[in-house]
Amino acid sequence: MSKSRILRRLATTATSFTLLGVMACGFTGSVQHPQPRVHLTEAESAVAWTKAQNVFETRCVVCHGCYDAPCQLKLGTFEGIDRGATDVKVYDGMRLLAATPTRLEVDAHDTLAWRKKGFHPVLPEGAQTDPQVSLLLRMIELKRKQPLIVTSDIAKDFTLELDRKQACPSTEDFGSYAKEHPLWGMPYALPGLDTDEQAIVVNWVNAGAPHLSPVPLERPVDVSIEHWETFLNEPSLKSQLTGRYIYEHLFLASLYFKGLSDDTFFRLVRSRTPSGVAVDEIPTRRPFDDPGVKRVYYRLVRRVERPLEKTHMPYPLSDARLSHFRELFGKPQYVVDRLPSYEPEVAANPFRAFQLIPAQSRYRFMLEEAEFTMMGFIKGPVCRGQVALNVIEDRFWITFLSPDVPWMNEETAFLAGAKRDLDMPAEGGSTAMPTLWLQYGRAHERYVKKKAEFLEKVTKGGDGVTLRLIWDGDGQNSNAALTVYRHFDSATVVKGLVGTAPKTAWVVGYPLLERIHYLLVAGFDVFGNVSHQGTTRLCMDFLRLEGEANFLMFLPPSTRSALVDSWYRGIDGAAKERITAELTLSNSPNIRYQTGNAKQELYNLLKIRLGPILSHTFDWDNVEDRTLHLGLERLEGVVGRAATWMPETSFITVRAKPGVSNHFTVLRDSAHSNVTHLFNEDDRRLRREDALSVVRGFLGAYPNALFDVPRADFDTFVEAVAKLDSAAAYRDLRTRFGVLRASDGFWKYSDRIHAEHRKDAIIAPGLFDYSRLEAY
Repeated sequence: MSKSRILRRLATTATSFTLLGVMACGFTGSVQHPQPRVHLTEAESAVAWTKAQNVFETRCVVCHGCYDAPCQLKLGTFEGIDRGATDVKVYDGMRLLAATPTRLEVDAHDTLAWRKKGFHPVLPEGAQTDPQVSLLLRMIELKRKQPLIVTSDIAKDFTLELDRKQACPSTEDFGSYAKEHPLWGMPYALPGLDTDEQAIVVNWVNAGAPHLSPVPLERPVDVSIEHWETFLNEPSLKSQLTGRYIYEHLFLASLYFKGLSDDTFFRLVRSRTPSGVAVDEIPTRRPFDDPGVKRVYYRLVRRVERPLEKTHMPYPLSDARLSHFRELFGKPQYVVDRLPSYEPEVAANPFRAFQLIPAQSRYRFMLEEAEFTMMGFIKGPVCRGQVALNVIEDRFWITFLSPDVPWMNEETAFLAGAKRDLDMPAEGGSTAMPTLWLQYGRAHERYVKKKAEFLEKVTKGGDGVTLRLIWDGDGQNSNAALTVYRHFDSATVVKGLVGTAPKTAWVVGYPLLERIHYLLVAGFDVFGNVSHQGTTRLCMDFLRLEGEANFLMFLPPSTRSALVDSWYRGIDGAAKERITAELTLSNSPNIRYQTGNAKQELYNLLKIRLGPILSHTFDWDNVEDRTLHLGLERLEGVVGRAATWMPETSFITVRAKPGVSNHFTVLRDSAHSNVTHLFNEDDRRLRREDALSVVRGFLGAYPNALFDVPRADFDTFVEAVAKLDSAAAYRDLRTRFGVLRASDGFWKYSDRIHAEHRKDAIIAPGLFDYSRLEAY
């Protein structure tokens, strides 16, 4: 919304804030009729917006925050509210042509532009000044008239499937919507706002929906921004190449200045304008698309929304990191005679575009914040994606090859020679052709052979394959060990080797880490057509295989075939031969194994090597309550059918006494015969091998179930979980211990877990998303 429009709203405001307060106290629940309008002071406007914003963040953003927000209505910022809603979905797995991007704050910058893109208002607009025409207020009022009750049959009365047909009425259509769906007021399938919360929103709309700019940044933050923009925009070609590389890897980051702005975040953008001038962002689909200008400038823009856990990817900036980047990219001696082209065959392939930058510099840049780098793949713009994520196991560990391996200098030349075999699907654009899959499949086979020959040479037939090749985090960096959890259509990555020994693990080196980023982050277009998305998913098969092959490289050859057979059950013929050949290609490592279970022994050796840097954030070994500790052990020991009845992600609060609680997350490790097929995942489920994983605190962005268990009843809860054998038994468990969608205390519990999550987090965490909560 333009500044002039904001000022017009403030200039025609309805009531003084004193009168608004009186209205709130006397609010009876119905939408207020227009009041005599007077000016609000700037202070009164700020209070009105701050109160309304708090309601939106705590009651609305938990469903209306990500790309899959119903009707694309994003309520985390005034710009999102003002943009409004549309019935066009971002997630459409069947579209034949790429959709027009609708990224808030990027693809349009004022109300009129969004109206031209098909968004309709949820606030009074234009000649309409009557708050009763506000779609926002009418949706909230509909919920007040038809509230959820504990006996509500949510599964019957609401559609909760992620791919459900959405109802996105305009103001003119609201009467028909309310008649057809009288229970579908907002918040949808959750308890309504209380009287005070509804009055705050009503009064804010009655006041003309005032909104003020964020508080100006403190001088030290402004100075840091100047320093970073100076570094990213230095004029030499070498510096411009460095700036481009950094931007293409940090464009999704929630950047913050460590120690200066730990709860104020920024995004890195390409601008037509240099520092000192207002940012003029260049809105391209991908960060490596042709910007259409001779010179781009990399600028820091403040993020104004409260972050969602799903999309929040913090990345720290500091003076020390700035100095480190100058050395990392500036110190190596290489000459840049000209900048790489933005033609897709070059720009989509980092091994072409950035081949002049030494591989070690590129690798260290990504590796030193490996959790963030992998977050791009796990989080990124993809708020949902069962088909995109059924390419990975439900839980696996990741470690990394050291950036100081003896062959790192040779790898730069190797990658330059193999770059044609490392082309990315994004080269084909967002409306790709299905035949691209065959092209990339053949290229992958060529690369596997070249890589095997390269490793044979540089490790001298395997003699050099020891645990010293595994990065130890330089003795102090906890990014050296990660755990990935998949939650059906979303996923989470955290530091540490979390949980019991997993079925599989990856060892990731530079070529794999870079390709993961350019396949699934920089090159992936959530607005792309079905072929682009499908080809991206199929190519991820190759990258998973490479990570697994790197892990198996550290195991005796005699053990590899059996592991491949267990990981890829149900695959036969030529496909199985290809997978087996790729995963068993390496020679014997120079590691002496002592037992018959080499995989478990390798896990133990990795824990020893990485012990000094392993994160223990999610461990519950230090729970002092001994009986609670034993209960958690029993809970994590639940396997098979009982584990299957538990949802993917459950938040559990164990209340010891008023004000004292322990919070845990229980995750279901869903077993599969293999993860190679694109469709029919349910046919490959091995429910008898399902297991539960228990971690301390909150892990995951989309809880499926919430439990609030008195400490005295925790053993009973665990026993009930261990005996689950039917939907009825699970429903009984939820009825007794669950915080249900219709529970009177739902929002109170939500506020409590968000407060606890914020208290435990080192950096301001994101909000949970309740769109995956179960119907009961």
